[in-house]
Amino acid sequence: MTYVLKTNSLSKTIGDKKIVTDVNIHIERGKIYGFLGPNGAGKTTVMKMITNLWKPTSGNIEIFGEILTPTSYGILKRIGSIIEFPVFYEHLTGAENLHLHCEYMGYYSPDSVKNALKMLELIDAADTSVNKYSLGMKQRLGIARAILTKPELIILDEPTNGLDPSGMKSIRDLLKMLCQEYGITIMISSHILSEVESIADTIGILNHGKLIKEISMQDISDMNLSYIELTVDNTSKASYIFADKMEIKNFKVIGDNTIRVYENRISPQEISKILSMNDVSIESLGRKSESLEDFFLKLTEEEK
Repeated sequence: MTYVLKTNSLSKTIGDKKIVTDVNIHIERGKIYGFLGPNGAGKTTVMKMITNLWKPTSGNIEIFGEILTPTSYGILKRIGSIIEFPVFYEHLTGAENLHLHCEYMGYYSPDSVKNALKMLELIDAADTSVNKYSLGMKQRLGIARAILTKPELIILDEPTNGLDPSGMKSIRDLLKMLCQEYGITIMISSHILSEVESIADTIGILNHGKLIKEISMQDISDMNLSYIELTVDNTSKASYIFADKMEIKNFKVIGDNTIRVYENRISPQEISKILSMNDVSIESLGRKSESLEDFFLKLTEEEK
């Protein structure tokens, strides 16, 4: 298997605080990798180390089969990125900022700036000063700059910040097109799990600076993570019946009156019958499929 990007026991400590500890990421060529984690989990720190903005305290990073060093200029020329918020020369126009980027990257291709602006729906604002751009327009210009030089690997830290639902869909469609038609490898972090779920081939879940899970979306789908969700008037009594009388071990109480049962051997009809026989009132009952959000929350809570 060919990995465009690998990290090996990647760690970062600032002062006496461990920000990231022993992170091992594996990103396949031509795939989209969703990097997930709560705020403060360390996602941006990892991305800063991958793009050589920060140096690891220990461990290393392999990109295109080479170990990243402070002088890996050839590797970095093959990468496009947005880390945190994109920064521009505000007094210059959007097009001028992109032309300047091409110059210092040593990239010269006719119509590249025009094509990038068109892809990000900024062609009408090409000659407008960036200080007149909205937050969403600056975010799109940042993505235009990241893809401008046709990189082999794109690193995007929360790229849909400031975008409305229509803009988010446009970015999602663009990233899928870049991956499928041009074979570009993409690493994208986001706190919007539904966005990642719809485009990622593989996800890595970071929590408290540690990678707690790396799994393909196909493997999540193959798990058939369905469950029975029911709303009852007494979760304590229902929980006792599940554990003592039905010998159900894999269930979870959510909130004041909701329970999820993760054992496929039990049918909703059987649950309804036994709870009714034991005077537990059921308000709703049905089988559901676990989303990426459910999977993510379960993992982070278990790790906690």
